[in-house]
Amino acid sequence: MVRIRLKLLREGLSNRMDIHGAHGAFEQGPGLVPGVNDLSYHPKPFRPAWWAAGPNLQTLAARLLRSSQGPEYRRERLTTPDDDFLDLDWGPAPSPDSPIVLVLHGLEGSTSRSYVRNVCRELLFLGIQPAALNFRGCSGEANRVLHYYHSGKTDDPAFVLSLLRERYPQRRIGALGFSLGGNVLLKMMGECQKGGTDLLDAAAVMSVPYDLAAGCKLLEESPMGQMYAGYFLRSLRHKLRMKEPRLSRKIDLASALTSQTIWEFDDRLTAPLNGFSDAADYYKKSSSAQYLRGIDVPTLLLHAADDPFLPPESVPSSQASMNPSISLVLQETGGHVGFLEGTPRKPSFWGDKEAVRFLNKVLTKSAS
Repeated sequence: MVRIRLKLLREGLSNRMDIHGAHGAFEQGPGLVPGVNDLSYHPKPFRPAWWAAGPNLQTLAARLLRSSQGPEYRRERLTTPDDDFLDLDWGPAPSPDSPIVLVLHGLEGSTSRSYVRNVCRELLFLGIQPAALNFRGCSGEANRVLHYYHSGKTDDPAFVLSLLRERYPQRRIGALGFSLGGNVLLKMMGECQKGGTDLLDAAAVMSVPYDLAAGCKLLEESPMGQMYAGYFLRSLRHKLRMKEPRLSRKIDLASALTSQTIWEFDDRLTAPLNGFSDAADYYKKSSSAQYLRGIDVPTLLLHAADDPFLPPESVPSSQASMNPSISLVLQETGGHVGFLEGTPRKPSFWGDKEAVRFLNKVLTKSAS
């Protein structure tokens, strides 16, 4: 099924597909969710930058070239039900009734990362107010409770979205998740009793690690994968040291601090701190692929088959094709949160633009 979709993209046919045809195969679903049946989404062709060929150059060049300039945030601190806090960074509202999109960053990211800033600019350009969420411990200050965020922790975005629904009942609400943030978003919608429709009107995700175990194993298999993992581990260790006295009473902190892989870190810290038996149990219960069938919100999945964080056989093409609410656009190349086009002096980020264009299409259609 993945191979069929790649052939379509190489031949330039993807931009003629409607929201059914973006599932990743020829078969079409029985129909879209109510109110979006007549909506067609035509993904524009992705023309990867010739000077950034391959998954790692796409990943790293996009990271370097995305501008960190973005809208001026207004920070709101929210108190969670367990007496912790979440920092929500608001962009300006283009109008009093403009849609709102909650942006969720990736592993060890924050709202200050260039990919978050860039997508907030894109949202504002199309008249959508961005609200970017810092996961626990990611806003530059240690959170109050002992545990942090993780790939399967969905209660925090659900809490924020419930709050937005309550505050702004007349405004359309969407969400956009990158990597880990996308995994959390998909899992949250899929495990909701109403498929996420009580919280959201539209969703988009990019470069999601749909199978966490497969992704971790892939990172261990190459020098570049080990480099990516090392980057994340350095940041994670820093956060552990900020809570060292308290964590030492709960887990074997010395062992966690000497972890050489993401799997070891999750086995020694993430799993025991969050009630999982081990890393394998954590990955099994938190991977988002198994939750796709429960999603009822119009949702776009953007992914590259050469993503260095996930083997291509782990992309859930068949699961996506069976859900008429989901559109999977799988590119042959693009790396991880890359999708870089243009020139070094004038780069363009296809994934950012397409995710925002999809959200705008659904949210404004729903509002009409």
